[in-house]
Amino acid sequence: MGTKRSMAGWIGFAAVLLLIIGCIDFFQGLIAVFEDEYYIVTQSGFLVVDLTAWGWILMAWGVLLVLAGVGLGAGQQWARWFAIVVVALNVFAQLGFLGNSQYPLWALTALALNIVVLFA
Repeated sequence: MGTKRSMAGWIGFAAVLLLIIGCIDFFQGLIAVFEDEYYIVTQSGFLVVDLTAWGWILMAWGVLLVLAGVGLGAGQQWARWFAIVVVALNVFAQLGFLGNSQYPLWALTALALNIVVLFA
């Protein structure tokens, strides 16, 4: 088992990554709201709402992830389980964008960071 000090390092690392993931999600949502042609929705896609609604949802979700990262960085006990739940749900949100975007680099980056946060 790790000591309390080594676990604090992982939690701090996860908090910083959560802040980054929240910012990525926020900017993905911002792009979806203002640039309708940036993400191309296909017939076989995962998204069931229009891109503007999905963009607003993703911007709010990004703010929620940033708050989880701040709580995790502050050492709040509730933030650990909350971060696990929102990161696990964020994987599905990123998969929705991955299947429907012309430029999947943002989604792949956020997806990889989500997996690292779950590990941490």
